[in-house]
Amino acid sequence: MGVTGLLPRDTADIMETMHAAGRRSLPPVPRNGAELEAEPDAAQAFVARLRSAAADFAAAAGAESAVVREAVPPARHRRSRCRVVLRYADGAESDLTFLGAVGTPGRQARLGFDRQIQRWLGAGQLREASWLVADQDAPDGIAVDVSAWLAAS
Repeated sequence: MGVTGLLPRDTADIMETMHAAGRRSLPPVPRNGAELEAEPDAAQAFVARLRSAAADFAAAAGAESAVVREAVPPARHRRSRCRVVLRYADGAESDLTFLGAVGTPGRQARLGFDRQIQRWLGAGQLREASWLVADQDAPDGIAVDVSAWLAAS
């Protein structure tokens, strides 16, 4: 005798109906790892690429290490962004925010955002008003617009 045998008959009928209606057929559970590994979508690949470029960012900047604290893929209504914290041998840190293009993360031009950041870091990290953008989310309130920097170069 289940729990429904302890309830008044009308309550037991309602619970049985609800239980029966809640049953649904689900797809089988994958049995091997190959079925679990799906291709990441373009946005995930974009973020993974930026995060994996941290060591390259450090090398380009002459820093000991780098951490990508934020990586946001581009969208139709949003620019790509990347926040990098560099740590130098003397213990100094530099927290930089970069803005890239608007668009879709899978397009060929968007795949080079990490290389654009590396180029800017390797070029001496110059800051000119024409490619600096006010950004309330950046730690110092300013982001480097690498698209504008490249256009000016």
